Amino acid sequence: MAKAARKSPKSKAKTARVKTARTARKPARSTKAAKPLHNVRFPNEPAKYRSARDNLLRAEIDLRAQVERVAALRRKLPAGGEVPQDYTFEEAGPEGRTRQVKLSDLFGDKDTLIAYSFMYGPNMKHACPMCTAMLDSLDGSSNHIGQRVALAVIAKSPIARIREFAEQRGWNRLRLVSSNGNSYNADYHGENEQGSQLPALNVFTRKNGKIRHFFCTEMLFAPSPKGMNARHVDMIWPLWNALDFTPHGRGSDWYPKLGYAEAGKLEAAE
Repeated sequence: MAKAARKSPKSKAKTARVKTARTARKPARSTKAAKPLHNVRFPNEPAKYRSARDNLLRAEIDLRAQVERVAALRRKLPAGGEVPQDYTFEEAGPEGRTRQVKLSDLFGDKDTLIAYSFMYGPNMKHACPMCTAMLDSLDGSSNHIGQRVALAVIAKSPIARIREFAEQRGWNRLRLVSSNGNSYNADYHGENEQGSQLPALNVFTRKNGKIRHFFCTEMLFAPSPKGMNARHVDMIWPLWNALDFTPHGRGSDWYPKLGYAEAGKLEAAE
């Protein structure tokens, strides 16, 4: 048998390149399916559903980790700017009498204050339905939140008007104050330069007698992908989180209202 001709180094290199290119073009062989994360199953559950659900579960776990990473970054924020003044607000006191309270008073015995700017200005015919829907839920959680930090809702309408609306909604836990006589809304972006109200959520800290700004939900001011709006307070808003668990999600053209048609009546004025 004749000996095969020896390949030159140049030919060998060319052959190696061709093999490498062919290997690169071949799709990687799929490895065995990832091990399920748990053994819980539901009646008549198809294998296709379980596979897709496991993939989603891994994404949910990744999201949980990312949420915690963001929260950790937030906690590490350095001290913000000292507030320019100890703002004076109006509040309904005992027997409905109006009293004045300072920003420092809103902390109570806590060192942290969450202050939500409620879009209900004196020139607005109705309160913002979106803010209202969020505050409907926050009212129920405020007693729990108050075990760790102080919480206040600030609106620019006169306090009597705010209280009247709160009674219509059944809010009886939220601390509601009026910024009608100060510059808080303008300073902390609860309104724009034209006086239109904005739903900013700010956090303040108090240490050694000094009050400083800690955080604001600044996604309110940043560009938003189409159809997502600002979504800056979604994390504390059960409405959207509940809908995100459903097949149709939150949708793209539905928003909460001040009232809904029930038995031919409207629960509250639009």
